[in-house]
Amino acid sequence: MKENLQESGFFSLVQARRSVRVFNQTEPFDFSAVGRSIEAAVLAPNSSNMQLWEFHRVKETSPLKVPLAKLCMGQKAATTARELVLIVTRRDLWKKRAAANYAYIDDCYKDSDPVKRKRGLSYYSKLIPKLYAWYPLWSPVKQIVAWAIGLKRPMVREVSEADVRVSVHKSAALAAMTFMYAMKAEGYDTCPMEGFDSKRVKKLLNLPKSAEINMIIGCGKSAPDGVYGPRFRVPMEDVVVEY
Repeated sequence: MKENLQESGFFSLVQARRSVRVFNQTEPFDFSAVGRSIEAAVLAPNSSNMQLWEFHRVKETSPLKVPLAKLCMGQKAATTARELVLIVTRRDLWKKRAAANYAYIDDCYKDSDPVKRKRGLSYYSKLIPKLYAWYPLWSPVKQIVAWAIGLKRPMVREVSEADVRVSVHKSAALAAMTFMYAMKAEGYDTCPMEGFDSKRVKKLLNLPKSAEINMIIGCGKSAPDGVYGPRFRVPMEDVVVEY
């Protein structure tokens, strides 16, 4: 029986989601549910609304499915998945995304407060290029500037090339989690995987050199032995700090 959790409440959905290691191979699978879940995923919050992510779908019918599963170290979560979804970061698209945001603000806020409109346009035309652009020695220059400003007032310190990379992966991870919750709401299970040969996967899918794979998510219906054991979490007092 297909278990649909869309009306059972968010916290019930969170409790029901588990990382499934073995997927059912015989039960019908609705591939359109993956599409709807990706539509939900792109609504996830992301840094500066830059949306530097892509979702690559490899269905079980694709000739790339078997070789891709092998590059996931042959994990059952990959070999038995009805579809594999790759969450890919694309820092190289920052100019295109910044231009899209600029055009949106320019078009939609013509009749709004001119000061706010100008601030929004300046953010994407001036500040974003300073943060995302790459030039030789640009990272240490940004760090020195941030350090100098920080002597006088609060200042964001994470401005290096490595920091921007981390930020983009954070946004991709938020989208990935939203996708997995959406799949559970559709009545399906998922398993996020970090164990894969990223270099060979990029070659298999012909991804650009600058693209990075945030994670690969197996999708399907759990087999009876799909969950390996009861959920374990350390006590809340070990992870929650109150001030």
